[in-house]
Amino acid sequence: MEALRPGDPPEIGGYPLLARLGEGGMGEVFLARTVSGRPLALKTVHRDLGLQPDFAERFAGEIRTNDRVRCAWTVSVVDFSPPGATPQWLATEYVAAPSLGDWVRTHGPLAAPAVACLARELSAALVAVRAAGVVHRDIKPGNVLLGPERPFLIDFGIARAAQDPRRTRTGAVVGTPGFLAPEQATGDVAAAPADVFSLAAVLVYAATGRSPFLAAGEELDLPALLYRIVHAEPLLDGVPEVILPLVRECLAKDPGRRPTAEGIRARLDAGAGPDWSEAVPPALPAEVARREAELRLLLTPPRSGTGSTPTPPPPPGAPPEVPATAPEGPLTSQAASGRPSGRGSRRPVLLGATAGAAVLAAAAVLPVRFPWSGDGAGTAPPSGSPAASPSGSSPSAQALPVSWAGTWSGVGPGTPDADGVVRARTGEFTVTVTLSPGAVGEVVGRQVSEVKETSSGRNLGCTEALALRQVGRNTAVFAAVTSHPTDRAATFDCPQGNLYVLTLADPDRLTLESEGAQSAGAPTTLTRSR
Repeated sequence: MEALRPGDPPEIGGYPLLARLGEGGMGEVFLARTVSGRPLALKTVHRDLGLQPDFAERFAGEIRTNDRVRCAWTVSVVDFSPPGATPQWLATEYVAAPSLGDWVRTHGPLAAPAVACLARELSAALVAVRAAGVVHRDIKPGNVLLGPERPFLIDFGIARAAQDPRRTRTGAVVGTPGFLAPEQATGDVAAAPADVFSLAAVLVYAATGRSPFLAAGEELDLPALLYRIVHAEPLLDGVPEVILPLVRECLAKDPGRRPTAEGIRARLDAGAGPDWSEAVPPALPAEVARREAELRLLLTPPRSGTGSTPTPPPPPGAPPEVPATAPEGPLTSQAASGRPSGRGSRRPVLLGATAGAAVLAAAAVLPVRFPWSGDGAGTAPPSGSPAASPSGSSPSAQALPVSWAGTWSGVGPGTPDADGVVRARTGEFTVTVTLSPGAVGEVVGRQVSEVKETSSGRNLGCTEALALRQVGRNTAVFAAVTSHPTDRAATFDCPQGNLYVLTLADPDRLTLESEGAQSAGAPTTLTRSR
């Protein structure tokens, strides 16, 4: 992490920039924050790439691909640039942990137990990738983050948007030299076995500090390195014996001879070994704690009188400004979302299904998730974090007041002007929430959404049971503990684990205010109907 440079913009897409995280052939990566203080990794695209024919379409397609993968070993897409924006950008959850590449360059290779455990964890991540029907195509040490509880695999397919092998010049390769599969090195379209090859190459790097096609301290130009990947045998000295045979199989030149991700995981799970938290290098927890402390300083608004302009407080009675992200689970039913372009305004942001398929709305729900919600979706907040508790909450408030009880409903405009390809074209968007008094942790209500796709007449809404998560003076947070299509005959999947932040604006009116991916066309006000 380094300070912003003089020419860097103060914000991108409405998200203030705090620091630089890195840069590469695709663009630059910044640490950014939401209004609520949630950290984001915001990746920009070089202007020359954005000007390439069809790049915007490819970029949006790769973001949708990225966002289909939802598991414990990945980070979520939070937002991305609308069509025509300059620069184009993508914001994801930020993990305050070093990459495998950074760690090995600074501290040297991992010990054998940690390498074996990394293999087990990343193979589980790869199984989840395959279950989502996704091929990563750029597994490398820089795309593996060493979290203290588990490693994370990031940047699904984003590099491929810049160089689609079906559209680029002859000889172009997609991926990172030294960790490419032979079929990628020759410019072919890579399928799932390419990820298996790259995973094995990353494990060699974790154990030895080098690519399997370079000797220690050796440097080669790109053509020579690609030639070795295609024709030479890998150098596997230093790879732990417990995974050596499997790594050798994964590095087979013929994709058909490599084991599947499921096969790799089954073989690794059969062997005994420590959990990730026990196998990580002893210095890693301290390094993560240092990064989290540095992050807290950047996220904490400066005090008045320090010479910096403090972040303005929310208006009295405003709900906690909680960033919305796409929920855990498959995204097959999500196609539209929105993010405010400024306080009190919203603009649509598209998270669609694959072009040519029937596109569904964003499951007709208003997904909001705390960055540190304690529900398995994130990491527990550091002490003193600005996102540790919602604005206006009271630790002593443990129950939903009787004044909230009743049925609340509202109607939004839907998305009648959507293109029907990237985002579904829908009619009126109706939301009905029924609430009863209850204690924190209890199921206290239900949300029913109704929204019809204009072309097919299908109801794309979802119905959820709501558990009370937290209560403030006039704000409450609800977690969806179950979710299914409102139309029981529907075949799409609804998002799981959404959180909702509602404010009792007056005795007969609830409002929902959020700053992230909210369903486009949904109502923002619910009135008491009984």
